[in-house]
Amino acid sequence: MPNGALSSFSVILLFMIGSALFLLGGMFVAYMLAPRKPNPEKLSTYECGEQPIGHAWGQFNFRFYTLALVFILFEIETVLLFPWAIVFGQEALIEATQGRWAWLAFIEAFVFIGLLIGGLLYAWRRGFLDWLRPKPLLPTLKSPVPDALYEAVNRRYVAKPKEKV
Repeated sequence: MPNGALSSFSVILLFMIGSALFLLGGMFVAYMLAPRKPNPEKLSTYECGEQPIGHAWGQFNFRFYTLALVFILFEIETVLLFPWAIVFGQEALIEATQGRWAWLAFIEAFVFIGLLIGGLLYAWRRGFLDWLRPKPLLPTLKSPVPDALYEAVNRRYVAKPKEKV
């Protein structure tokens, strides 16, 4: 290695340090320029695009997970088929194998897509893609403490916005 030249690991280390400084600099600028005007609307809980109803330990709709899994399935399909399409279109590779590779790749892609369509049909027939919002079931707590006492404590300790320092 000539004098003054950086090794490959040094270049990677410089990129990592530069990216960390860029990230921290952006966060510092955002902290300095961001307005700080809290109000009850900003301090309220907001989850998944819906206002929360009831307690935090209520039932959660499992269809969020199944829909996410189906999305990931087709995301992976796109990620795997894109490089396949790029390589499949190389004429030099097809000519070098006298077209055998082209047929193998073509059949492999149809098998892959067929398996994914089969998975989609299975999820569809089982009703995993049906989106019905069930009525939330609020948990009940059997406590010897009367509800009026809980309400009195909640009225006494109302969350107030933090003051600007």
